[in-house]
Amino acid sequence: MPDAAGYRIKFGVIVPSTNTVVEADYNRMAPPGVTFHTGRMYIENPLMDSDAHFEALLAQIRGSIRVAIRDVMTCKPDSLIMGMSSETFWGGVEGNAQFIERVKAQSGLDVSTGASACRAALERHGVRSIAVLSPYQPVSDRQVTRYFEEAGFEVMRFKGLRCPTATSIADVPETQLLPIIRDELNGPDVEAIVQVGTNLSMVRLADEAERWLGKPVLAINAVTLWHALRTNGITDQLRGFGSLLREH
Repeated sequence: MPDAAGYRIKFGVIVPSTNTVVEADYNRMAPPGVTFHTGRMYIENPLMDSDAHFEALLAQIRGSIRVAIRDVMTCKPDSLIMGMSSETFWGGVEGNAQFIERVKAQSGLDVSTGASACRAALERHGVRSIAVLSPYQPVSDRQVTRYFEEAGFEVMRFKGLRCPTATSIADVPETQLLPIIRDELNGPDVEAIVQVGTNLSMVRLADEAERWLGKPVLAINAVTLWHALRTNGITDQLRGFGSLLREH
């Protein structure tokens, strides 16, 4: 029998315990009959104000992800989505592939990661030169750049916000992001702008920015949802969350 609420599909979503944006974004974008159920990775120390602290944060994620997956599997999801992105870019294309295999080995389910979703979205749009916005520290930004370059894209510009904690990422307002997108990242040499960092709220702003820039602006929460829906055969076209979910 299908689930009464998630009668089309139930997604398990793995998020850091510090994240407050993913669930809100996904529930706002959810098509009828699609539900999201989170397994939270415990983060004891959310500091990420230096490269060393950022790597320590990732160590906490790596130490708690198995429990988060174990817990969410008890609701019998049909597929998994990674509601955090930095770890999925780590180690480039091969690192993302190995990450996916580890999650599959534990869960037995397919998984959509931020890295794989961004690659698929950029390929769908047919673009190669990109600019990237992240809330991270330089150590992670280098890994994001490595992934995109190994995947065949040219990173023309990169803006790291250097957020001091994992929770403070969610505090960044649209008024701060707008001039960065318009004045620092955009340019005639950039075919698309990509935002990483799932606790950075940018789905609504990205949808608007596409209209005034005339090019794809990919907010990672919309991109991972698009990837998860399409790879599971759900083709609903959703308005208000960017051209990817509306047209592809």
